[in-house]
Amino acid sequence: MTESMQERMAQARAHLEKTRAAIARAEQDLRNTSETVRSRDRAVEVTVGPQGELAGLTFPDNKFAGMAGPQLAASVMEAFGEGRRRIAERVMETFAPLTGPNPHVPEGRGADVDWERIFGSALSGGRRTGGGRTRDRLRDEIHEDDTDVAPGGRA
Repeated sequence: MTESMQERMAQARAHLEKTRAAIARAEQDLRNTSETVRSRDRAVEVTVGPQGELAGLTFPDNKFAGMAGPQLAASVMEAFGEGRRRIAERVMETFAPLTGPNPHVPEGRGADVDWERIFGSALSGGRRTGGGRTRDRLRDEIHEDDTDVAPGGRA
């Protein structure tokens, strides 16, 4: 037995309202989220807020004291990039179930979300795709320059 058009429209509207409510809950949950990440060298800890912004920066155990400026900057950028990537993944995981098609609209496909356009380099942890310099290449160059650093971490 087929449903009437009115019944299908009512079910589609109900599904849409449930989806809107779920989106509102997800947005509220994400407003209060953050990620705290330490750099691989453990010299820097950053906290990234829900919109990918830098919300905190600390230097645990004063490990930064002996670092040259470019090396410290690379550590900050590494941790910040990883934090942004984690926030972007959390947003994608939260919204992915809400972008599917409405089962009451047979011809509906759901939302096509271009996450790469929305988050850009955050998805790759700050690395650029398609060539160019990456954060790791910069880190390699900084490590090569470490032999030229004078005592006390200054060039």
